[in-house]
Amino acid sequence: MFVYPRYLISIGKACSRIAAGLLFILLLIGSPGTAGAHAELEQAVPDPNTRVDVSPSAVELYFNEAIEANVGSITVLDSRSNRVTEDVAVAGSDRKSLRLALPQLREGVYTVSYQIVSADGHPVSGSYIFVVGNPPESVDASAFNPHSEMGHEGHTAETQLTTEQFIIYAVRILYYLALLLAAGLVLWSVIGVRVDAASKVVPGWELFALRALLIAAILYIFVHARDILIGFPSEEYSRLFLQTAVGRGWIALLVLTVASFMLLRLGRTVRVLWVAALLGLESWSGHAVVFKPALLTVLMDFIHLAGSAVLAGGLALLLALWFADRKEAGRFAARFSRAALISLALLVLSGIGMTLMFLPSWSYLFYTGWGTLLLIKTGLVCLVFLTGGLLHLRARRGDLPTYSLLRIDIGLMALIIAVAALFTYISPLPANAPVYNHKMGADMHYTLRISPNKPGVNKFTLKVWLPEEVGMPKSVLLRLRSLDREELGPIDVPLEINKEDKDLTSFEGFVKADYVAEGPFIPFAGGWKAEIRIMDQEDNEKVEQYEFTNY
Repeated sequence: MFVYPRYLISIGKACSRIAAGLLFILLLIGSPGTAGAHAELEQAVPDPNTRVDVSPSAVELYFNEAIEANVGSITVLDSRSNRVTEDVAVAGSDRKSLRLALPQLREGVYTVSYQIVSADGHPVSGSYIFVVGNPPESVDASAFNPHSEMGHEGHTAETQLTTEQFIIYAVRILYYLALLLAAGLVLWSVIGVRVDAASKVVPGWELFALRALLIAAILYIFVHARDILIGFPSEEYSRLFLQTAVGRGWIALLVLTVASFMLLRLGRTVRVLWVAALLGLESWSGHAVVFKPALLTVLMDFIHLAGSAVLAGGLALLLALWFADRKEAGRFAARFSRAALISLALLVLSGIGMTLMFLPSWSYLFYTGWGTLLLIKTGLVCLVFLTGGLLHLRARRGDLPTYSLLRIDIGLMALIIAVAALFTYISPLPANAPVYNHKMGADMHYTLRISPNKPGVNKFTLKVWLPEEVGMPKSVLLRLRSLDREELGPIDVPLEINKEDKDLTSFEGFVKADYVAEGPFIPFAGGWKAEIRIMDQEDNEKVEQYEFTNY
């Protein structure tokens, strides 16, 4: 009988053990209920796609199985896609949960995004939204349309510069020049010019400015009212003036302007109150009141207008004194140059503050005519700083202001007012257009609508047509992915069958499924990708993608 050498027997036993070990591992991998499943989100606090009355103290996520304790993270973003906290999420002792402490949150829409690694080494991510309180609607160009107050929903207001509106802009420039000149001269009469010649010059210029303001205000109201009501019956004028904030503001402007002629006989306190009411009314009827918090934006706009009025009135008075008495003009120039530098500083600070509150990011300056004009205005203000500084240096040396510097400064100030008159009529934010994506195919048609397509609450409509032999879809999933924050997980839009479908669109040989959803599933502005996943009855999946943008 043949006998195997001992070393061969040892090798055989080792191979048998290795084979047995491999077989055991394969059995484990193939066994149900082991590491083959990935961790899934079972519960979240706050609940996904819900509204809470008060700010939650933390975000808590619970998974169906263990996760890697040192890898998981939670990010919470506000409605401007900024992180609300830099704290790090902490894993629970059971290794099945994550908790991220939150600061006090304001009313708004918040996005929770999580990235974890399950115990079997697979990465898992996702996102959902929750709402705190009752946040105001997002602002875009539609917020600046007075027709919405009158129920003229079908009318689209112009939000960009057009040549057809030349008259409107010319009248606005005249109105803002008169407004700032009148307010500025009245303010300087209160501040006290301390120049003998001024007692003869100020009253005449003040009366001229108030008369110009009355004429400009009447033209301003007439031209704007006519523009708003083009195509509407004359009966709508009473609604415009009596039932809208714009119209009531115009009536108050006329009352204040007519009452201004009594100022020449009244004291300083009444004059200050009149200027405050005039500039406050202009601030409250502009873009500032649309943004939140309105009190802060209106206050910044008021400071901006007051600084502009001091500059406009002071420059006009300096020019008048320069022609009346050069020495008196030199004395006033020293006083005015200090006030001008302070006013310019307030203009810059309030302008930056309003821009930050109006725009989600600095890049929005390049999206609209508003941003372009603001950049032009910024350049002009820098030039005014330069000429103002030169006037200030001459005044400190006791030199008279030169006529050329005065002309440059006044010209720049007029240009700034003209630019301001134009860009206060244009929406700071771009106009959003509803999403409409329709695609035809041999084995599927679909239509996706998202309206009005802006950050916050939107209505989502998804219609799917499949061949009759395939039948109705087994499942339909709509996911949104941020193109600007690619690290975030997808947001699932909870679609429901539309029981009130009134769309008669049909295709021969196809059956239609109609789904709707409504909610703040677009939590912040930017680029987005809609991902549509359709599963038929035989578990064949079709995936379509569509990119869109909102502001």
